[in-house]
Amino acid sequence: MNEKGRIVQINPVLRTSTSTGRIMQEIGALAESKGWRNWCAYGKGRDGIRPCSTEIIPVGDKWSTAFHGLLTRSLDRHGLGSRSATRAFVEKLREISPDIIHIHNIHGYFLNYPIFFDYLKNSNVKVIWTVHDCWLYTGHCYYYSSIGCDRWKTGCGNCPQRGAFPRSLIIDRSRRNYIDKHRSFTSIPKDRMVIVPVSEWMRNEMASSFFKEYQFQVIHNGIDTSVFRPCSGNAMRKRLGIDSDKKIILGLASIWSPDKGLNDFIALSEKLNPDETIVLVGIDNRTARRLPASIKWIRRTENIDMLAELYSVSSVFVNPTYQDNYPTVNLEAIACGTPVVTYRTGGSIESITDATGRIVGQGDTDGLLSAVREIEALGKNAFTQACRQFALANFRKEDRYNDYLQLYQSLLNS
Repeated sequence: MNEKGRIVQINPVLRTSTSTGRIMQEIGALAESKGWRNWCAYGKGRDGIRPCSTEIIPVGDKWSTAFHGLLTRSLDRHGLGSRSATRAFVEKLREISPDIIHIHNIHGYFLNYPIFFDYLKNSNVKVIWTVHDCWLYTGHCYYYSSIGCDRWKTGCGNCPQRGAFPRSLIIDRSRRNYIDKHRSFTSIPKDRMVIVPVSEWMRNEMASSFFKEYQFQVIHNGIDTSVFRPCSGNAMRKRLGIDSDKKIILGLASIWSPDKGLNDFIALSEKLNPDETIVLVGIDNRTARRLPASIKWIRRTENIDMLAELYSVSSVFVNPTYQDNYPTVNLEAIACGTPVVTYRTGGSIESITDATGRIVGQGDTDGLLSAVREIEALGKNAFTQACRQFALANFRKEDRYNDYLQLYQSLLNS
């Protein structure tokens, strides 16, 4: 098969236990099957050497990552470390001579964005930037909706989230960061870069950002609906020690925090009926110490078959997120035939219809419980078929990632 073109994708992590790592790998695998040559570039200092079906480009090492972290913590200059690592990466890019560079995330202690964007500006490579969070157009934070901040619209400064990722302990340089990002990121000619928000919410937000004059194309995330499908959960109930007559309320996050609704689940646990139980996935030892005995928990897992069993055995998936773009956990639950209850937050609501779940006001834990009880009263069987059909029509990774291949081709032809 003739090579259609060369693509380099970029994300700080490659591992498939993260949504962005999984998306990058799956897009690469589909591209390879259609005649493209694909490389996945990522931060070696965070992920080591990881398995991948396409070629990989590990960027930096544990020392460059550690120094970048120190620079971030002490001087609020995230994205400005890793100079040597980024120069070596740029040399590798010159060797590969890609037709398209597909950025997912460049924050994550592994890449120096002025050096990288200087290369992009002075090359003829086409650029696609998939927007998974808000970091690229703010002076510091990667989400702002939970505190209602709109300083990014006017240039940031005096950041109210300096202590949030990417955390700075001493100095607030959000105004300077905003100026630097604006200069670097908009240095790419508008006919060579397409911005791909993964939700309509993000597209609407970015209409007020310094990217507003660029071309936008919304492409929702996709999932593997052959893995995430309704399946038996009897073995999972046995493993968790949950009786067959108990209704399972499931929650899942890669990192649990107040923004992901951990405190809301704790509040819910105090109001459960005897025939209800909460199961949380992605819990570490520190978080586990905060949980009441009424909440069962599981550590983070890369076993997606086990995740499919968890979704399938649950009566309802609850996502009380306070800031999110287009969470794949909602898609996975729905594909497994399980309805979702979520807060009216960002793009989290864009996968929810009356047939696939319920939406409640942000922070309304009583509303969460009422929605859960409404679904329980109707019975999960009232939702399963509709959820599955909606997932097959909208979430198939083959369809969504093919949208990227069509965009690749259109950029090459332009």
